[in-house]
Amino acid sequence: MKQLIVSCESSTIQAALLEGRKLVEYDAQHPSDTQRAGSIYLGRVVNVLPGMQAAFVDIGLTKNAFLYIDDVLPVHMQKQPKTKPPIGDLLTPGQKVLVQVVKEPEGSKGARITTHFSIPGRWLVYMPGAGYTAVSRKIEADDEKARLKAAADSLRFGEEGLILRTVSEGRSEEELRRDLLDLREIWALVEQRAASAAAPSCVYQDLELLPRLARDVITDDVLEIRVNDAAVCDGLRGLLKQRSPELAARVQLDDGAEPLFERFGITEELARSMRRKVWLPSGGYLVIDPTEALTVIDVNTGRYTGTSSLEQTVFRTNLEAAAEIPRLLRLRNLRGIIIVDFIDMELPSHRERVLETMTEAVKKDRSKTVLLGWTKLGLLEITRKRK
Repeated sequence: MKQLIVSCESSTIQAALLEGRKLVEYDAQHPSDTQRAGSIYLGRVVNVLPGMQAAFVDIGLTKNAFLYIDDVLPVHMQKQPKTKPPIGDLLTPGQKVLVQVVKEPEGSKGARITTHFSIPGRWLVYMPGAGYTAVSRKIEADDEKARLKAAADSLRFGEEGLILRTVSEGRSEEELRRDLLDLREIWALVEQRAASAAAPSCVYQDLELLPRLARDVITDDVLEIRVNDAAVCDGLRGLLKQRSPELAARVQLDDGAEPLFERFGITEELARSMRRKVWLPSGGYLVIDPTEALTVIDVNTGRYTGTSSLEQTVFRTNLEAAAEIPRLLRLRNLRGIIIVDFIDMELPSHRERVLETMTEAVKKDRSKTVLLGWTKLGLLEITRKRK
């Protein structure tokens, strides 16, 4: 059973998604927050770097954004290394360029940007200029994939690109069409603003927390939605009524005396899960160290000594870690390259079981998470898609 708990305190909105009463996702919107990932800017090229096949672009943030040649070339050319022209043939200093942020500024690095635009809707992702359709890999039935792809092919015009999101499974062609019309309107507005805007400036900002919840988080399997603020409750219902009236009926105003996050144990669990050292049920623990380049997760037996053999002690600790790590990736929103240093296991069957456990757990993640397998040093390599 999935539950969404939305708590409003002092102009801050917090949202927690529970699966089987266990906290798996968390998001918050503070009064001063500015969402950059997904937002579209009219920028100005500052520097072109031929040796790196890249450029720096001023989009109005503290640091200039980074634009690589693959994010400038048309989609059909970016994977053909022999046909790539010099970056200087495509961009020149002072040139205006419309770009979308794909990675937030982090540490000493500026934002990563692209000219391959994508705007997510309720059922679709709209990509002007991509020229293809695709269906989420999480939709497993071949006949449903074929139905959705055929519907999308019949709806898109010219060089439009469409991705059928996982939640589009079972949706009618009319529902997909309405979603596409809304997305086309958004893109038309972006082009209209870009035509008259000065550079640098933001011409489209991705949705705030409540619309993102309605679009991305609240799906058919979220059976209970509790909100402790009447205005926010009404706002969320209104957003859901536009596309999913049956989901709007699940939004309940909860005006109990005890704070929602306290009642559901969310505050305590957040504090536990966000620490550098996270304990596992049997007494083992994880150490999580994010860096600018990647995130390293180390698995340790800790207080757990087992009862039979060292191999069994290690195996049980690693199994618990394999179940917990995918939840923490979602909850802490860790992205990019992730390296997990499991405790060394002697039996190949144990390594396979640990990998199977993680493979099943990452299927629940809305972000694309790929397990690349074991390295020669016995480390598990993972990539999790950045927004």
